[in-house]
Amino acid sequence: MVCCWVREFYKGALWYKKEGFRQVGKQFSFKSNTGTITSTNTTANMTTKSMNMMSKVIFYEDKNFQGRSYECMNDCADMSSYLSRCHSCRVERGCFMVYDRSNYMGNQYFMRRGEYADCMSMMGMSDCIRSCRMIPMHRGSYKMRIYERENFDGQMHEVMEDCEDVNDRYSMSNFMSCNVMQGHWLMYEQPNFRGRMMYMRPGEYRNFMNMGMSGMRFMSMKRIMDSCY
Repeated sequence: MVCCWVREFYKGALWYKKEGFRQVGKQFSFKSNTGTITSTNTTANMTTKSMNMMSKVIFYEDKNFQGRSYECMNDCADMSSYLSRCHSCRVERGCFMVYDRSNYMGNQYFMRRGEYADCMSMMGMSDCIRSCRMIPMHRGSYKMRIYERENFDGQMHEVMEDCEDVNDRYSMSNFMSCNVMQGHWLMYEQPNFRGRMMYMRPGEYRNFMNMGMSGMRFMSMKRIMDSCY
């Protein structure tokens, strides 16, 4: 039981009494002799914006966190402006997507808090990190619509939770466009969240072929939940 001081008025005088409380959702419910008082806790209800501002990754030129370093707290379209190469990194807070080409192109890799002493061997990268995106934390519902063909044509399904196998759940061997309406997602080319991946943030994706993912099919998808942070 965690305790706090509850302020009450009694017979015209201001006095304090020690009370216990329990957390209910994003608020706290205080139990006192006069009833229940509900109050918002600023620490527990930290805004998503504040959490995103805390995101931080440090990139290093060489393996095992050696060589020159570059500290990043947001998107970076071309890391060559800061480092000639990048072979290791340390994610101190938040989640990031890293790419082996500049301008968020090429193969993509999801990174959460932790140490990556040798990115190429640990994540199967064919080249060093060239660009990165900070993935904002999302609190709320998740929703996307997937379409069988380009430009939101053909068979459509609405997805609101993780899907281990698109073909098994929706009888679709592939889908070529999607509309991410809520939340941030990872799409995988194989069932059970395996193989190459692609980061999808809210927006319309009319043709995957035009996104540099030619010949890649997506067979499973996962929400990037706040538990990843």
